[in-house]
Amino acid sequence: MSLHNQNVEIDFDMRVVFGDNAIDHLGQRTRDLGRRVLLVTDAGITKAGHLQRALSSLRKAGAATFVFDDVEENPTTRHVEAGVRFAKDHTPIDVIIALGGGSVMDCAKGINFILTNGGKMEDYWGFGKASKPMLPSIGVPTTAGTGSEALSYALISHPETHQKMACGDKKARFRVVILDPTLLTTAPKKVAAVAGIDAIAHAIESYVCTKRNLFSQMFAREAWRLLSASYEVVLNDPDDLEAWGNMQLGAHLAGMAIENSMLGAAHACANPLTARYGITHGIAVGVMLPHVIRFNGETVNGFYKDLVDAANLGLGRTSSCADTLATRITELQRLFKLPKSLRECHVDENKLPELAKEAAKQWTGTFNPRPVSEADFLELYKMAF
Repeated sequence: MSLHNQNVEIDFDMRVVFGDNAIDHLGQRTRDLGRRVLLVTDAGITKAGHLQRALSSLRKAGAATFVFDDVEENPTTRHVEAGVRFAKDHTPIDVIIALGGGSVMDCAKGINFILTNGGKMEDYWGFGKASKPMLPSIGVPTTAGTGSEALSYALISHPETHQKMACGDKKARFRVVILDPTLLTTAPKKVAAVAGIDAIAHAIESYVCTKRNLFSQMFAREAWRLLSASYEVVLNDPDDLEAWGNMQLGAHLAGMAIENSMLGAAHACANPLTARYGITHGIAVGVMLPHVIRFNGETVNGFYKDLVDAANLGLGRTSSCADTLATRITELQRLFKLPKSLRECHVDENKLPELAKEAAKQWTGTFNPRPVSEADFLELYKMAF
């Protein structure tokens, strides 16, 4: 179907504040929404000094702030439940602020679901299942990776099965997002490298997925252009705020692209790897992405050409834009010593069929531009091994 024949609806209901030291505006933006604040974060943010900057701005605005900082990577329902108990101990809460990476963003949205609508996270698995209003919220990302601050979904894992539940509702979107490049410079190099690959994967997969449209592709293409031009720069010169700003804006635009389209097989492959082996999501999706790009090449090579041209990559020895793009992803992984194979991630080769079976059940895989079966997933895992 031609993109020009699609009926696309897009909702610009989010205010984005972007610029160096934008966190200083947090108090002002919060005051417009309420006075009693639940601030969700993690211990690393406190150590980096970002929490103190946020609290200073909130204090000047006269906000009463209660800090819940027990969020960990890949938050589960237990983290959400702990946050809800904390919030209830400090009722009433008028506003929720998420200060941190994607895990903090997800947990804050999860807390909002349960605090306002009751029940448990499983009740909201899917989209649009919150019947009551939700609290206004503000997202302040401290990484350039997940783009979760742009999304209406909370990704919350089940503590026993490690199954990731995508719980979405337009009411869960942040009312305000503050993008401040100065918050990114303290991230360890490897954390920044992994987050950046995640953002790049979001831009590439959303650009070619079956739910793509003119708006989502506009966001994804610009995200990829910004990310591909700045990724090496920030990792070699962590003091380059202009490049960090491009990374942060690129990650946010990639999130906007996902919000208005979807992802694909690389993310479907990554989720079982994280669930079974605890592999960081950005590493898992990065290992799988080059192989998925080549797999999709026969279907969407033309769209991959758009991305090759946007990043001024030129063609390699072959005329395949898919191969050129995939090779570039592998080069970036090699530059910053990220794992390039499942073997390096200590995955058991004998378990690949089980991983393929789980990948075939992932929702994101159904939007891959080339239909992918359980046998195809197995072949992708073998290629990545």
